[in-house]
Amino acid sequence: MKFRFLIENKTDNPGVVAEHGLSVYIETQGKKILFDAGATNLILDNAKTMGINLGAIDFAVVSHGHYDHTGGFPLFHQINPNAPIYIHRNALRVSYGMENGEIDKEPCSIMWTDDQLKELSPALRFTEGRTDITENIVVTGTVPIPDDFVPTENFFCVGPGEPVVSVNDQGLVPDDMSHEQCLVIREPEGLYIFSGCSHRGVINALNAGKSMFPGERVAVMVAGMHLYSASDEDRARVVDEIAAENMDCVMPVHCTGIKAICDLKTRLGDSCIVATAGDEYSV
Repeated sequence: MKFRFLIENKTDNPGVVAEHGLSVYIETQGKKILFDAGATNLILDNAKTMGINLGAIDFAVVSHGHYDHTGGFPLFHQINPNAPIYIHRNALRVSYGMENGEIDKEPCSIMWTDDQLKELSPALRFTEGRTDITENIVVTGTVPIPDDFVPTENFFCVGPGEPVVSVNDQGLVPDDMSHEQCLVIREPEGLYIFSGCSHRGVINALNAGKSMFPGERVAVMVAGMHLYSASDEDRARVVDEIAAENMDCVMPVHCTGIKAICDLKTRLGDSCIVATAGDEYSV
Protein backbone atom coordinates (compact mmCIF):
# COMPACT_ATOMS: atom_id res chain seq x y z
CA MET A 1 0.00 0.00 0.00
CA LYS A 2 1.30 3.42 -0.96
CA PHE A 3 -0.63 6.67 -1.00
CA ARG A 4 0.32 10.22 -1.82
CA PHE A 5 -1.46 13.52 -1.25
CA LEU A 6 -1.97 15.29 -4.56
CA ILE A 7 -4.11 18.02 -3.00
CA GLU A 8 -4.37 19.18 0.61
CA ASN A 9 -4.96 22.52 2.32
CA LYS A 10 -1.30 22.90 3.29
CA THR A 11 2.12 21.85 2.06
CA ASP A 12 5.77 22.02 2.98
CA ASN A 13 7.00 20.26 -0.15
CA PRO A 14 8.86 22.47 -2.67
CA GLY A 15 7.17 22.61 -6.06
CA VAL A 16 3.86 21.24 -4.75
CA VAL A 17 1.04 23.76 -4.38
CA ALA A 18 -1.70 23.61 -1.75
CA GLU A 19 -5.36 24.54 -2.19
CA HIS A 20 -8.54 24.14 -0.17
CA GLY A 21 -9.45 20.63 -1.21
CA LEU A 22 -8.40 17.00 -1.10
CA SER A 23 -7.06 14.42 -3.52
CA VAL A 24 -5.24 11.21 -2.67
CA TYR A 25 -3.43 8.91 -5.10
CA ILE A 26 -3.34 5.29 -3.93
CA GLU A 27 -1.41 2.26 -5.20
CA THR A 28 -2.36 -1.14 -3.79
CA GLN A 29 -3.09 -4.70 -4.86
CA GLY A 30 -2.16 -3.95 -8.45
CA LYS A 31 -4.58 -1.00 -8.66
CA LYS A 32 -3.98 2.73 -9.01
CA ILE A 33 -6.79 4.76 -7.46
CA LEU A 34 -7.70 8.43 -7.32
CA PHE A 35 -9.73 9.45 -4.26
CA ASP A 36 -11.20 12.91 -4.93
CA ALA A 37 -9.66 15.49 -7.27
CA GLY A 38 -9.32 18.77 -5.41
CA ALA A 39 -11.02 22.06 -6.27
CA THR A 40 -9.30 22.99 -9.55
CA ASN A 41 -7.00 21.70 -12.27
CA LEU A 42 -4.08 21.98 -9.83
CA ILE A 43 -4.20 18.20 -9.60
CA LEU A 44 -2.38 17.98 -12.95
CA ASP A 45 0.48 20.33 -12.00
CA ASN A 46 1.05 18.57 -8.69
CA ALA A 47 0.88 15.16 -10.36
CA LYS A 48 3.59 16.20 -12.80
CA THR A 49 5.77 17.54 -9.97
CA MET A 50 5.27 14.31 -8.00
CA GLY A 51 5.84 12.01 -10.97
CA ILE A 52 2.31 10.59 -10.94
CA ASN A 53 0.76 9.55 -14.25
CA LEU A 54 -2.95 10.37 -14.07
CA GLY A 55 -3.47 8.47 -17.32
CA ALA A 56 -2.46 5.20 -15.65
CA ILE A 57 -5.09 5.37 -12.88
CA ASP A 58 -7.52 2.42 -12.93
CA PHE A 59 -10.53 4.13 -11.30
CA ALA A 60 -11.54 7.11 -9.18
CA VAL A 61 -13.84 7.59 -6.20
CA VAL A 62 -15.76 10.76 -5.32
CA SER A 63 -16.26 11.19 -1.57
CA HIS A 64 -19.19 13.61 -1.90
CA GLY A 65 -20.66 16.24 -4.16
CA HIS A 66 -18.78 19.40 -3.15
CA TYR A 67 -16.55 21.54 -5.39
CA ASP A 68 -13.35 21.17 -3.35
CA HIS A 69 -13.31 17.42 -3.98
CA THR A 70 -14.48 17.32 -7.58
CA GLY A 71 -13.06 20.29 -9.49
CA GLY A 72 -10.25 18.32 -11.10
CA PHE A 73 -12.37 15.49 -12.50
CA PRO A 74 -13.20 17.03 -15.91
CA LEU A 75 -9.47 17.41 -16.65
CA PHE A 76 -8.75 13.97 -15.19
CA HIS A 77 -11.34 12.48 -17.52
CA GLN A 78 -9.77 14.19 -20.52
CA ILE A 79 -6.42 12.65 -19.58
CA ASN A 80 -7.88 9.26 -18.66
CA PRO A 81 -11.27 8.76 -20.37
CA ASN A 82 -11.41 5.02 -19.66
CA ALA A 83 -11.19 5.25 -15.87
CA PRO A 84 -14.55 4.73 -14.12
CA ILE A 85 -15.49 7.39 -11.57
CA TYR A 86 -17.57 6.05 -8.66
CA ILE A 87 -19.89 8.82 -7.46
CA HIS A 88 -23.05 8.72 -5.35
CA ARG A 89 -26.28 9.18 -7.29
CA ASN A 90 -27.22 12.18 -5.10
CA ALA A 91 -23.88 13.96 -5.53
CA LEU A 92 -25.04 16.17 -8.40
CA ARG A 93 -27.37 18.23 -6.23
CA VAL A 94 -26.93 22.00 -6.27
CA SER A 95 -26.20 22.73 -2.62
CA TYR A 96 -25.28 25.60 -0.32
CA GLY A 97 -23.58 25.85 3.05
CA MET A 98 -24.53 28.07 5.96
CA GLU A 99 -22.38 30.47 7.97
CA ASN A 100 -23.43 32.54 10.98
CA GLY A 101 -27.02 31.46 10.50
CA GLU A 102 -27.22 32.64 6.89
CA ILE A 103 -27.25 30.56 3.71
CA ASP A 104 -24.19 31.18 1.54
CA LYS A 105 -24.78 33.20 -1.63
CA GLU A 106 -22.62 30.87 -3.73
CA PRO A 107 -23.09 27.09 -3.97
CA CYS A 108 -20.57 24.67 -2.51
CA SER A 109 -21.67 21.83 -4.79
CA ILE A 110 -19.99 20.34 -7.86
CA MET A 111 -19.15 23.12 -10.32
CA TRP A 112 -19.04 21.08 -13.54
CA THR A 113 -20.62 22.84 -16.51
CA ASP A 114 -23.33 21.10 -18.51
CA ASP A 115 -20.79 20.35 -21.22
CA GLN A 116 -18.34 18.88 -18.69
CA LEU A 117 -21.05 16.71 -17.16
CA LYS A 118 -22.04 15.47 -20.60
CA GLU A 119 -18.42 14.61 -21.34
CA LEU A 120 -17.97 12.90 -17.97
CA SER A 121 -21.23 10.93 -18.09
CA PRO A 122 -19.87 7.77 -19.81
CA ALA A 123 -17.31 7.38 -17.00
CA LEU A 124 -19.65 7.97 -14.06
CA ARG A 125 -20.66 4.89 -12.05
CA PHE A 126 -23.48 5.90 -9.72
CA THR A 127 -23.53 4.36 -6.27
CA GLU A 128 -26.05 4.34 -3.44
CA GLY A 129 -25.23 1.42 -1.19
CA ARG A 130 -22.15 -0.77 -0.89
CA THR A 131 -20.22 -1.14 -4.15
CA ASP A 132 -17.52 -3.82 -4.36
CA ILE A 133 -14.85 -2.81 -6.85
CA THR A 134 -12.65 -5.80 -6.01
CA GLU A 135 -12.73 -8.40 -3.25
CA ASN A 136 -10.76 -6.06 -0.98
CA ILE A 137 -11.69 -2.58 -2.26
CA VAL A 138 -15.16 -1.26 -1.45
CA VAL A 139 -17.07 2.02 -1.68
CA THR A 140 -19.49 2.26 1.23
CA GLY A 141 -22.26 4.22 -0.45
CA THR A 142 -24.25 6.47 1.90
CA VAL A 143 -22.64 6.71 5.34
CA PRO A 144 -25.40 5.72 7.81
CA ILE A 145 -26.20 8.05 10.70
CA PRO A 146 -28.09 7.43 13.96
CA ASP A 147 -31.42 9.17 14.52
CA ASP A 148 -29.94 11.54 17.11
CA PHE A 149 -26.96 12.63 14.99
CA VAL A 150 -26.39 16.40 14.89
CA PRO A 151 -24.00 17.59 12.14
CA THR A 152 -21.39 20.26 12.77
CA GLU A 153 -22.62 22.19 9.72
CA ASN A 154 -25.91 22.35 7.84
CA PHE A 155 -26.29 22.26 4.07
CA PHE A 156 -29.22 23.00 1.79
CA CYS A 157 -29.96 21.92 -1.74
CA VAL A 158 -32.32 22.76 -4.56
CA GLY A 159 -35.25 20.39 -4.25
CA PRO A 160 -38.93 19.90 -4.93
CA GLY A 161 -41.76 20.97 -2.66
CA GLU A 162 -42.31 24.04 -0.51
CA PRO A 163 -39.13 26.14 -0.22
CA VAL A 164 -37.61 26.20 3.25
CA VAL A 165 -35.31 29.16 2.57
CA SER A 166 -34.42 31.17 -0.49
CA VAL A 167 -31.12 32.08 -2.13
CA ASN A 168 -31.27 34.07 -5.34
CA ASP A 169 -34.95 33.09 -5.59
CA GLN A 170 -34.13 29.37 -5.57
CA GLY A 171 -36.18 27.20 -3.26
CA LEU A 172 -33.94 25.16 -0.98
CA VAL A 173 -34.50 22.18 1.27
CA PRO A 174 -32.09 20.59 3.79
CA ASP A 175 -29.37 18.49 2.17
CA ASP A 176 -29.06 15.28 4.17
CA MET A 177 -25.56 14.71 2.73
CA SER A 178 -26.62 11.21 1.71
CA HIS A 179 -24.12 11.51 -1.13
CA GLU A 180 -21.20 11.12 1.28
CA GLN A 181 -19.32 7.82 1.02
CA CYS A 182 -15.99 6.31 2.01
CA LEU A 183 -13.37 4.20 0.28
CA VAL A 184 -12.33 1.12 2.24
CA ILE A 185 -9.34 -1.07 1.37
CA ARG A 186 -8.60 -4.31 3.19
CA GLU A 187 -4.91 -5.07 3.68
CA PRO A 188 -3.23 -7.83 5.74
CA GLU A 189 -2.62 -5.42 8.62
CA GLY A 190 -6.20 -4.14 8.64
CA LEU A 191 -8.56 -1.69 6.96
CA TYR A 192 -7.63 1.61 5.37
CA ILE A 193 -10.56 4.04 5.45
CA PHE A 194 -10.57 7.21 3.34
CA SER A 195 -13.22 9.87 4.09
CA GLY A 196 -13.36 13.20 2.28
CA CYS A 197 -15.07 15.51 4.80
CA SER A 198 -17.08 13.31 7.17
CA HIS A 199 -20.05 15.69 7.05
CA ARG A 200 -22.12 12.80 8.42
CA GLY A 201 -19.70 12.48 11.31
CA VAL A 202 -16.21 11.00 11.34
CA ILE A 203 -17.22 8.28 13.82
CA ASN A 204 -20.14 7.34 11.55
CA ALA A 205 -17.71 7.23 8.61
CA LEU A 206 -15.39 5.03 10.67
CA ASN A 207 -18.25 2.69 11.56
CA ALA A 208 -19.41 2.58 7.94
CA GLY A 209 -15.93 1.50 6.89
CA LYS A 210 -15.74 -1.16 9.58
CA SER A 211 -19.12 -2.56 8.57
CA MET A 212 -17.81 -3.38 5.09
CA PHE A 213 -15.50 -6.04 6.58
CA PRO A 214 -17.00 -7.07 9.95
CA GLY A 215 -14.49 -8.18 12.53
CA GLU A 216 -11.49 -6.59 10.79
CA ARG A 217 -9.44 -4.01 12.68
CA VAL A 218 -8.88 -0.53 11.30
CA ALA A 219 -5.20 0.07 10.60
CA VAL A 220 -5.32 3.56 9.09
CA MET A 221 -7.90 6.30 8.70
CA VAL A 222 -7.32 9.26 6.39
CA ALA A 223 -10.12 11.75 6.85
CA GLY A 224 -11.27 15.27 6.64
CA MET A 225 -13.15 15.30 9.92
CA HIS A 226 -15.01 18.63 9.74
CA LEU A 227 -14.51 19.40 13.41
CA TYR A 228 -13.43 23.04 13.12
CA SER A 229 -16.91 24.21 14.16
CA ALA A 230 -17.54 21.44 16.70
CA SER A 231 -17.97 22.24 20.37
CA ASP A 232 -15.16 21.43 22.80
CA GLU A 233 -17.32 18.64 24.21
CA ASP A 234 -18.04 17.07 20.84
CA ARG A 235 -14.43 17.39 19.74
CA ALA A 236 -13.22 15.68 22.92
CA ARG A 237 -15.74 12.86 22.44
CA VAL A 238 -14.59 12.25 18.87
CA VAL A 239 -10.93 12.21 19.92
CA ASP A 240 -11.77 9.67 22.67
CA GLU A 241 -13.60 7.39 20.23
CA ILE A 242 -10.85 7.57 17.63
CA ALA A 243 -8.21 6.83 20.29
CA ALA A 244 -10.21 3.81 21.44
CA GLU A 245 -9.78 2.20 18.00
CA ASN A 246 -6.00 1.81 18.58
CA MET A 247 -5.27 2.40 14.90
CA ASP A 248 -1.72 2.29 13.61
CA CYS A 249 -2.16 5.73 12.10
CA VAL A 250 -4.74 8.51 11.97
CA MET A 251 -4.38 11.31 9.41
CA PRO A 252 -6.68 14.29 10.05
CA VAL A 253 -6.67 16.35 6.86
CA HIS A 254 -8.41 19.14 4.93
CA CYS A 255 -11.44 20.37 6.92
CA THR A 256 -10.59 18.81 10.28
CA GLY A 257 -9.66 22.10 11.95
CA ILE A 258 -6.47 23.02 13.77
CA LYS A 259 -7.90 22.50 17.28
CA ALA A 260 -8.95 18.94 16.49
CA ILE A 261 -5.63 18.23 14.76
CA CYS A 262 -3.75 19.45 17.84
CA ASP A 263 -6.00 17.42 20.15
CA LEU A 264 -5.45 14.26 18.10
CA LYS A 265 -1.70 14.83 17.90
CA THR A 266 -1.49 15.40 21.65
CA ARG A 267 -3.55 12.29 22.39
CA LEU A 268 -2.09 9.91 19.79
CA GLY A 269 1.48 11.15 19.45
CA ASP A 270 3.37 9.53 16.58
CA SER A 271 0.23 7.60 15.59
CA CYS A 272 -1.26 10.88 14.36
CA ILE A 273 0.33 12.20 11.18
CA VAL A 274 -0.45 15.68 9.92
CA ALA A 275 -0.23 15.15 6.16
CA THR A 276 0.33 17.87 3.56
CA ALA A 277 0.21 18.06 -0.23
CA GLY A 278 3.12 16.17 -1.74
CA ASP A 279 3.55 13.78 1.18
CA GLU A 280 3.93 10.04 0.56
CA TYR A 281 3.26 7.11 2.86
CA SER A 282 4.12 3.47 2.28
CA VAL A 283 3.36 0.32 4.24
